[in-house]
Amino acid sequence: MTLINNLETMLAQGNDSAMLRFGLGSACLHEKRYTEAIDHLERCLAMDENYTAAYKLLGRAQFKLEQLDAAKKTFAIGLEKAGAAGDKQTEREIQVFLKKLAGD
Repeated sequence: MTLINNLETMLAQGNDSAMLRFGLGSACLHEKRYTEAIDHLERCLAMDENYTAAYKLLGRAQFKLEQLDAAKKTFAIGLEKAGAAGDKQTEREIQVFLKKLAGD
Protein backbone atom coordinates (compact mmCIF):
# COMPACT_ATOMS: atom_id res chain seq x y z
CA MET A 1 0.00 0.00 0.00
CA THR A 2 1.17 3.49 -0.74
CA LEU A 3 1.45 6.26 1.81
CA ILE A 4 -1.59 7.98 0.28
CA ASN A 5 -3.63 4.77 0.55
CA ASN A 6 -2.61 4.33 4.19
CA LEU A 7 -3.55 7.91 5.04
CA GLU A 8 -6.84 7.66 3.13
CA THR A 9 -7.65 4.50 5.10
CA MET A 10 -7.07 6.41 8.34
CA LEU A 11 -9.33 9.20 7.06
CA ALA A 12 -12.06 6.70 6.12
CA GLN A 13 -11.88 5.30 9.65
CA GLY A 14 -12.81 8.72 11.01
CA ASN A 15 -9.36 9.86 12.09
CA ASP A 16 -9.63 13.26 10.41
CA SER A 17 -7.23 15.90 11.74
CA ALA A 18 -5.15 18.81 10.54
CA MET A 19 -2.03 16.65 10.76
CA LEU A 20 -3.59 13.86 8.70
CA ARG A 21 -4.80 16.34 6.08
CA PHE A 22 -1.33 17.89 5.97
CA GLY A 23 0.20 14.45 5.43
CA LEU A 24 -2.25 13.69 2.63
CA GLY A 25 -1.67 17.09 1.04
CA SER A 26 2.08 16.63 1.22
CA ALA A 27 1.94 13.12 -0.24
CA CYS A 28 -0.38 14.23 -3.06
CA LEU A 29 1.90 17.17 -3.84
CA HIS A 30 4.87 14.80 -4.00
CA GLU A 31 2.93 12.57 -6.42
CA LYS A 32 1.98 15.61 -8.56
CA ARG A 33 -1.69 15.20 -7.64
CA TYR A 34 -2.04 18.95 -7.18
CA THR A 35 -5.83 19.27 -7.14
CA GLU A 36 -6.09 16.64 -4.40
CA ALA A 37 -3.23 18.29 -2.52
CA ILE A 38 -5.09 21.60 -2.57
CA ASP A 39 -8.25 20.00 -1.21
CA HIS A 40 -6.45 18.31 1.69
CA LEU A 41 -4.34 21.36 2.55
CA GLU A 42 -7.37 23.66 2.51
CA ARG A 43 -9.12 21.25 4.89
CA CYS A 44 -6.00 21.20 7.06
CA LEU A 45 -6.07 24.98 7.30
CA ALA A 46 -9.82 25.00 7.99
CA MET A 47 -9.04 22.85 11.05
CA ASP A 48 -5.93 24.80 12.10
CA GLU A 49 -5.38 28.19 10.50
CA ASN A 50 -1.96 28.44 12.17
CA TYR A 51 -0.49 25.32 10.49
CA THR A 52 2.21 27.36 8.78
CA ALA A 53 3.76 24.56 6.72
CA ALA A 54 0.36 23.92 5.13
CA TYR A 55 0.34 27.43 3.63
CA LYS A 56 3.71 26.74 2.02
CA LEU A 57 2.54 23.48 0.44
CA LEU A 58 -0.85 24.88 -0.55
CA GLY A 59 0.83 27.80 -2.29
CA ARG A 60 3.19 25.42 -4.08
CA ALA A 61 0.29 23.28 -5.33
CA GLN A 62 -1.58 26.37 -6.51
CA PHE A 63 1.61 27.59 -8.23
CA LYS A 64 1.98 24.23 -10.01
CA LEU A 65 -1.59 24.55 -11.34
CA GLU A 66 -0.83 28.15 -12.40
CA GLN A 67 -3.34 29.54 -9.91
CA LEU A 68 -0.96 32.43 -9.38
CA ASP A 69 -3.31 34.88 -7.66
CA ALA A 70 -4.42 32.18 -5.22
CA ALA A 71 -0.79 31.21 -4.61
CA LYS A 72 0.20 34.82 -3.87
CA LYS A 73 -2.67 35.17 -1.41
CA THR A 74 -1.86 31.86 0.27
CA PHE A 75 1.84 32.71 0.56
CA ALA A 76 1.05 36.18 1.95
CA ILE A 77 -1.17 34.73 4.68
CA GLY A 78 1.36 31.98 5.37
CA LEU A 79 4.18 34.50 5.66
CA GLU A 80 2.18 36.48 8.20
CA LYS A 81 1.27 33.35 10.20
CA ALA A 82 4.86 32.04 10.10
CA GLY A 83 6.19 35.40 11.30
CA ALA A 84 3.69 35.47 14.16
CA ALA A 85 4.60 31.90 15.14
CA GLY A 86 8.35 32.50 14.88
CA ASP A 87 8.59 29.80 12.20
CA LYS A 88 11.69 31.15 10.47
CA GLN A 89 12.17 28.16 8.15
CA THR A 90 8.67 28.39 6.67
CA GLU A 91 9.04 32.16 6.48
CA ARG A 92 12.24 31.83 4.40
CA GLU A 93 10.75 29.18 2.10
CA ILE A 94 7.62 31.25 1.47
CA GLN A 95 9.76 34.31 0.69
CA VAL A 96 11.58 32.28 -1.99
CA PHE A 97 8.26 31.36 -3.63
CA LEU A 98 7.01 34.94 -3.44
CA LYS A 99 10.15 36.04 -5.29
CA LYS A 100 9.44 33.41 -7.98
CA LEU A 101 5.90 34.72 -8.33
CA ALA A 102 7.19 38.27 -8.62
CA GLY A 103 9.50 37.16 -11.42
CA ASP A 104 12.75 37.85 -9.55
